[in-house]
Amino acid sequence: MNGWAIVAIVAIVVWGIVQMAKAKAGIISDEDGNETFVGKAEGADAHVENEEMRREMKQLRDRLHVLERIATDNNTMDARERARISAEIEALRRADEPASTHNSNSPNKDSGTPLPSSVSKKEQSQ
Repeated sequence: MNGWAIVAIVAIVVWGIVQMAKAKAGIISDEDGNETFVGKAEGADAHVENEEMRREMKQLRDRLHVLERIATDNNTMDARERARISAEIEALRRADEPASTHNSNSPNKDSGTPLPSSVSKKEQSQ
């Protein structure tokens, strides 16, 4: 068999494989050679799966919008002004508190932890 004949047979087989793959993918050609995607016939399972994917995409888009809003809201002038006013209010609250709450070295300050009792409950009840 001639070498060119082998090349021609291989080329025809490859062309056939490509055409079958296009047909399975839903790509058709018209008489001018223009290829168009028409899609495959979908079953009920594929339709349900597509609807689930659309719902999930909508949820992800909604989440993305929320994250974008969170990322950009703190950078507006109004947000900065609110943060500044809030910080001023907190500073004024701290200034109005008695001095004993600010001084942690105060000897009268109670740490809030009870001391262990030397007398047990059993001895107290007797």
